[in-house]
Amino acid sequence: MLNALRITLAISVVILTSGCATYQSEVDTARRSLRDNPEQAVELLKPKAEAEGRDQLVYLLDYATALQAAGRFEESARAFLQAERLADLKDYHSVSQVAASLALSEEMVQYKGDDFEKVLINGLNAINYLEMGQFENAVVQVRAVNNKLNALRTDERPAFNQSPFAFYLGAVLFEADRDFDNAYILYTKAYEVAPQYPPLRADLIRAALQAQRADQVERWKKQFPDIEIRPEWKDRKVRDQLGEMVLIFQQGWGPRKAQRPEAPRYPKLVPVGSIIRKARVHLTNEKGETQSIDSSLIYSIEDIAVKALEDDYSRLVASRVGGVATKAVLADQVRQKNEALGQLAWIAMNMADRADLRQWSTLPASFQLARKSLPTGRYKVRVEGLDLYGNHIADLIAEREIKVEARKKVFVNARSFD
Repeated sequence: MLNALRITLAISVVILTSGCATYQSEVDTARRSLRDNPEQAVELLKPKAEAEGRDQLVYLLDYATALQAAGRFEESARAFLQAERLADLKDYHSVSQVAASLALSEEMVQYKGDDFEKVLINGLNAINYLEMGQFENAVVQVRAVNNKLNALRTDERPAFNQSPFAFYLGAVLFEADRDFDNAYILYTKAYEVAPQYPPLRADLIRAALQAQRADQVERWKKQFPDIEIRPEWKDRKVRDQLGEMVLIFQQGWGPRKAQRPEAPRYPKLVPVGSIIRKARVHLTNEKGETQSIDSSLIYSIEDIAVKALEDDYSRLVASRVGGVATKAVLADQVRQKNEALGQLAWIAMNMADRADLRQWSTLPASFQLARKSLPTGRYKVRVEGLDLYGNHIADLIAEREIKVEARKKVFVNARSFD
């Protein structure tokens, strides 16, 4: 009788588990708050990010993103550092969690994040430090990114995990730090994975000149004969009169995981439509003269997330096939004691076996960049969001002032949620 009671209680737990909210429904209200009230999103996500458990990492990533959107950069940096420590833990899954994942669902194991997500932790955190004016800490994050990407190459992980945004941001920061050799190396790595990004052609020639790699200058000049060498690339006197504005634009929402209608045990990615497709920066100098430049796509999270899920699909299938076999064994053991309870256990465990919908769902759909060399001085900067046809949709950054200094870069970060 006691065993039957235990079995009944266990089945009840399974049934309750199958009715629990998914990660996507848990964060939906916070996500919707990010556009108009990021402080509310922060407060909604904070208790989930602070609660230790198998879901802590995914909530920490969303929490850190919300803090950044709210302009709370120091707190966001701390949250990203905590998330990085969790993501870097190796032997993370307990035996009991693995067993529960087979009996129930993939959601029962610790969330560790995809490789591309782990790389982006440092990329997003570098933005925090740039916003706080802590350039050296931003460079530390870039070096951490580079180490992770090199490790992924060494481990022969899929090439799509190599992040052109991370490489490019690192190159820009090294260039600003006068570390021209490392800047050139990262520009070449960015070109390897994103040769379609138009500014890289000029970047490669300029970086090779700065790194004094004459053979590489000739190589890229032959490959890109249409690129004109600008005076400031070679003439220090001209360069000493110029600085640069760099816009980092986080556009829209990345795709979200949902259950496949035909196979609820497996996730699929559903694109989230974006009205704002690019950003336009307006820069007005002290004379009232205005220059404008549009952002260019360097990294599509939407594309990478799809490739990451496809790459993981064979593992998911093997795991769920094993899970079905485990459920059959457990249900049979119960059935030997009580036929009705055994049948109920089989039904309940399969009801609980649903797709794992956890992901860093507050990531943008894409990362875009815009760069503009400018004479030194003060500028009023305004960033607006444009639709697919170049129509103004919203102001992403209200007019504010920046100071452009000789041979230095000033960074502007914008995020759209439309």
